[in-house]
Amino acid sequence: MSSSNNQTILVTGGAGYIGSHAVLALKERGYDVVILDNLVYGHRDVVEKSLKVELVVGDTCDRALLDQIFNNREITAVMHFAAYAYVGESVENPAKYYHNNVVGTLTLLEAMQTLNLDKFVFSSTCATYGVPETVPIPENHPQNPINPYGASKLMVERILQDFDRAYDFKSVIFRYFNAAGADPQARTGEDHNPETHLIPLILLTALGKRNAIKIFGTDYPTRDGTCIRDYIHVTDLAQAHVLGLEYLLNDGNSEVFNLGNGNGFTVREMIATAKAVTEKEFTVEEADRRSGDPPMLVGSSEKARQILGWQPQYADLNNIIRHAWQWHQNRHF
Repeated sequence: MSSSNNQTILVTGGAGYIGSHAVLALKERGYDVVILDNLVYGHRDVVEKSLKVELVVGDTCDRALLDQIFNNREITAVMHFAAYAYVGESVENPAKYYHNNVVGTLTLLEAMQTLNLDKFVFSSTCATYGVPETVPIPENHPQNPINPYGASKLMVERILQDFDRAYDFKSVIFRYFNAAGADPQARTGEDHNPETHLIPLILLTALGKRNAIKIFGTDYPTRDGTCIRDYIHVTDLAQAHVLGLEYLLNDGNSEVFNLGNGNGFTVREMIATAKAVTEKEFTVEEADRRSGDPPMLVGSSEKARQILGWQPQYADLNNIIRHAWQWHQNRHF
């Protein structure tokens, strides 16, 4: 399904994991895309080989650069993925997180406002909820983040609410659970340094790049004693962002949506599926729980389905791991 609308979307963080998939989804819908990425975690080679769109290397905190981007191009809307997202690091170095995630976003919003640009799709997180009181988590669940990363995203959500009230600035906020998988054609995928996400860690172990995969905590009150998380295919996530953008372009009001697949998988189930998909045997070690890991995090995405007409195509765990495996094999060999 494509549209020849010739509208240009600025995607900040578009050289990163989720941002790059959003760029592919936008291109498939006929949008022109400009990426702004400081390449701290983004990958220039993915932009050049797979995305083939304009890349501006720079920072959202750089107001002069933002003005230059907006003044020299006809930008219709902004999708904002440029954030630091390591929970542990945010606890050790909160200044880095508040500066990049909050100050950088505010600078971007002010630059947009100067030109009366008022359509903004924001990549938020389920980390704004903190420890869940009810599962699956609805959008109106209390927001009590337990780390500076989650707090920095919640601050931006508050800023967006206030901008809407004061300036009629419209935004769609997506709070998502565990982005996973890779582009089905292996054009882009997950490649963090350091890598902290479960699926890539399992697959790097299957590839022989790591000695073992660790399960942190086997005594949780879940079906097999290990943590349950809601994994959502990154391509489905990207499609939701395009739907959110088009909702705003059709004069939709500011909204908040959870994105998850609505049912969780345990760590043991992830490992078992990965062994089946990769046909590799590898070492699994059991370790103590990590502090701050809730037993179960699963989101309700009913609202996104109803209002945006979002229908995940790749909710099956086999698909998620198979696509990630294709990407990792390409990336590492």
